[in-house]
Amino acid sequence: MIAPGRAKRPGAAHVQVEAPTPAELEQCPFCAGHEDRTPPQKLVLPEAGDWRVRVVPNLYPALERQEVVVHSRRHIRSLAELDGDEPELIARAWQLRAAAEPGYVHALVNEGREAGSSLPHSHSQLAWLPEAPAPRARPRLEPFHEDGKLVAGCPWAGRLPYETVVAPVSPDPSGIQSELLPAALRLLAEIVARLHAIEGAVPLNAWLEHDDQDWRLVLLPRMTILAGLELGAGIFVNTLPPDEAAARLALG
Repeated sequence: MIAPGRAKRPGAAHVQVEAPTPAELEQCPFCAGHEDRTPPQKLVLPEAGDWRVRVVPNLYPALERQEVVVHSRRHIRSLAELDGDEPELIARAWQLRAAAEPGYVHALVNEGREAGSSLPHSHSQLAWLPEAPAPRARPRLEPFHEDGKLVAGCPWAGRLPYETVVAPVSPDPSGIQSELLPAALRLLAEIVARLHAIEGAVPLNAWLEHDDQDWRLVLLPRMTILAGLELGAGIFVNTLPPDEAAARLALG
């Protein structure tokens, strides 16, 4: 449902991700120099010299196998702050770990406590699911970016404001091992940076959907609080029309 007027209801204002405190910087187990505060690493990239991306087991897994991909040795809070070749290294870490262990790998990012993140240092998670989810058709998009290889747009049936999909222009069955995934993660980071410029550092979730026919990255900013209508009836109320969201997110 598209209901712009609902954004004016009491308590509808979205929360902002808070700035880091000195205590957070001191206690963060993901920062460089704090490697002894995590379980032994599964992978570091690059393999020689100072690491830039690091993979460790999840201390509190929801599934039998779950790992954390630390996105930077710097204390950054968001995909929007990725620098240099960090997006490509993250994608490579996903691919190497997925290739190393059998099973369907669900890659996901939570930013902000309201989106389920327990540690603020930017990271993603790799979860090996018992079985692959049911395939989903690629949604119809209101595109705002296309470069000949990747397309980004807001779904016509977007669940929440600024929901975005980044996908290959043509269906790609290679899934998490796609050669386009590094570029797609970089594009996703640029979109999150654009979102921050528009709305501030909002909580968000992002994940990789893939099957033997196609794949896509999905970005779901948590601009509104999910309540009984969404969770119980499965009816999502989007207060921002997708075409307007796409116009705002258009990359210059």
